[in-house]
Amino acid sequence: MFQATRRRLALWYTAITALLLLLFASGVYLYVRSTLIERIDDTLNHVAEVVERSLIIESVNPDGDGLEINVEASFRDNADTVEDDHIDLEWFSATGELLWSTLSEPLNIPIHGNPTGETVHITKEQQSGWGDNPLLLRQVTQRVQVGRQILGYLRVSHPWFEVTKPSRQLIIDLALGTGLMVLSVGASGWFLSGKAMEPVYDSYQRLKQFTADASHELRSPIALIQTNVQVALTDLELAEPQGANSSHYRQQLKLVERLTKRLGTLVNDLLFLARQDNGSVSREFTHCPMDALLMEVVEEQQLLAAEKQIHLTLQLVDPPSSVADPELVENWFACQGNWDQLVRLFTNLISNALHYTPNQGRVTVELAQIESASGLRHSYNQLQIKVKDTGIGIPSEALPKLFDRFYRLDPARTHTQRNQVTENTTGSGLGLAIAQAIVENHQGQIQVESTVGKGSTFIVMLPISLGISNK
Repeated sequence: MFQATRRRLALWYTAITALLLLLFASGVYLYVRSTLIERIDDTLNHVAEVVERSLIIESVNPDGDGLEINVEASFRDNADTVEDDHIDLEWFSATGELLWSTLSEPLNIPIHGNPTGETVHITKEQQSGWGDNPLLLRQVTQRVQVGRQILGYLRVSHPWFEVTKPSRQLIIDLALGTGLMVLSVGASGWFLSGKAMEPVYDSYQRLKQFTADASHELRSPIALIQTNVQVALTDLELAEPQGANSSHYRQQLKLVERLTKRLGTLVNDLLFLARQDNGSVSREFTHCPMDALLMEVVEEQQLLAAEKQIHLTLQLVDPPSSVADPELVENWFACQGNWDQLVRLFTNLISNALHYTPNQGRVTVELAQIESASGLRHSYNQLQIKVKDTGIGIPSEALPKLFDRFYRLDPARTHTQRNQVTENTTGSGLGLAIAQAIVENHQGQIQVESTVGKGSTFIVMLPISLGISNK
C-alpha cells in the first residue's frame, strides 16, 4: 500500500515536472527558431536593398522614354560580394524571364513578389545540377520599379540549413537536458516521497504491530476465562440445586461466557486482519469444490435459519448442455483457494443475511460459473456466488463504507426496524472487512446491491485458477 502511494507521488512529481520542462523547452525552441528565421530574413532584405541601390538604370532610347537595367554593369561586383555568405542572386525581367543568376542551374521556380521572406521546397526536377545542396531555400523577392514602370524582380536566396542545422542541434540538446532533468526529478521525487511517507509508514507499522501483538496476547487469557467459565457452569450443573443463588450465579456465568466468546471472536478478527496487512496470511491454495463448500456452510447455518423461520436454500446453476466432458462437469464449480478462508468468507455473508432478515424471510445462495471479458479478445471463467436476502436493506449512502473496518450502520436505522429483525445485530463491524480481505487474497471481487426494505445481494467473483486463464 505504501509503496503504491510512494510510486504515485513520485510519478506525479515526475509527470508535472516533465510537462513544465516540455513547455519550457518548446518555448525555447520556438523562440530560437523564430530568431534564426528573423535574422536570415533581415540579412536577405539587407542584401536586396544594397543590390537595388547599386543597380545601373539606363534609358532604352535617346528620348529617355523607357528605362532598363544594365545587367552586366549592375551585377558584375555583386556576385563576388554575396558568394561568401551562401547567398544567391537572381534577376528577372518585368515579364518574369530569368536574365542573370549566381546559380549554376536555374531553379524553375515561378517569380512573385514576396519581400517578407518564404521557405521554398526544391523538387527533384528543380534541383538539377545542385548535387548535395539543400532541398529548402529561404527567399526574398523584391520588385524594382521607377515610378509606375516595373524594371524587373530581384530574388535573393539563402540555404535553409542555416536554420535547420542549429535547430536540430538545439532539439538534441533540449531533449538530452530535459531527459536528464526528468530522470533527476524522478529520482528526487522517489527519494522525497519516501521521506514524506516515513512518518506515516512508521506509525502504521507500529499500529499494525500493536494490533497483532495485542490480539495474540489476548487470545490466551480469553481462552482461559472461557474455559474456567465452562468448568464452573459444569460444576453448577452437577452440584445440588442451591435455590435462587445458584440460578443467579448460573446466569452471571452464562453472561460472562457470551461476552468472552464475543471478545474472542473480535480478537481473532483483529489478528486475521493484522496478518493480512503484514502479508502473513496463508496463500497455500488447493483444489476447492465450491459446491461442496457452500453445502457445508449452508448446512451449518440451517439451525439459525430454523430458529428465525427463514427459508435458506442453495441453488447451483448447472453447466450448459454443450459441456460434455464428464471430468469438466464434475469440476465445474471447483477453484483454487484456501478452504478455511472461503468457509469463513461465506459464513460471514450468510450469517449477516440471516441476522438482517426478518422472520419468515428468504435467504438464497446461488453458485454459477460465468465468463468475464478481459480486454477485447480474451476472456476467463469465474465462479459467481450470490447471497440474496429479503432483509431490511442497506441505505445507498452507506454502501461505499460498508467494507470499512469497524463501520456499522446508523443505530437509529436498526432501532426503527427492530420489530422486523428479532435477532441482535450488534457486532464489531469487522465481518465484511474480513470478507473483503479474503476475496482480495483470492484475487477476486466483492460487491453489494441493496434496496431499503427489500433486501440485499452480495456478489462474490472468484477466478477459477489464480494467475492463469481457464480457457
